[in-house]
Amino acid sequence: MRAVIQRVTHGSVSIQDNIVGEIGPGLVILLGIRTGDGDEEASWMARKIANLRIFADEQGKFNRSLLEVNGEALVISQFTLYGNARKGRRPSFTDAALPEVAEPLVARFIEYLDEAGVKKVAAGEFQAMMLVQIHNDGPVTIILDSDVSRRGNPRP
Repeated sequence: MRAVIQRVTHGSVSIQDNIVGEIGPGLVILLGIRTGDGDEEASWMARKIANLRIFADEQGKFNRSLLEVNGEALVISQFTLYGNARKGRRPSFTDAALPEVAEPLVARFIEYLDEAGVKKVAAGEFQAMMLVQIHNDGPVTIILDSDVSRRGNPRP
């Protein structure tokens, strides 16, 4: 599982000019599901993100988490995070999980964020063409990979 996390002042997602998800200060999370990912990765990633200290304290240091600042989260499913463009000019998405596997895992990840105590969790629509607005704060952008972060090296 891979996530691109952006600290934001505001985030929203629209489908055909209709806003389907919107947050205030918090995190926009672009989430990719890899073949072989499961509930363990979804749980780990949600807890990691909810507790990741990337919000400033009074001294301006990254000492506060999403939970501590009472922030919100906007989750956008993004299979393209597993695009491989090393060879040729068109990315291959063979590492991305099939939709029937990815969709319930994205939903479970959202549930885990909610269970962790995130104030508000909004989301886009799985497999829809979306317009995502991200008002990156800082800017602060972090990339997390459940394979690398948990085991120290990528899965073969």
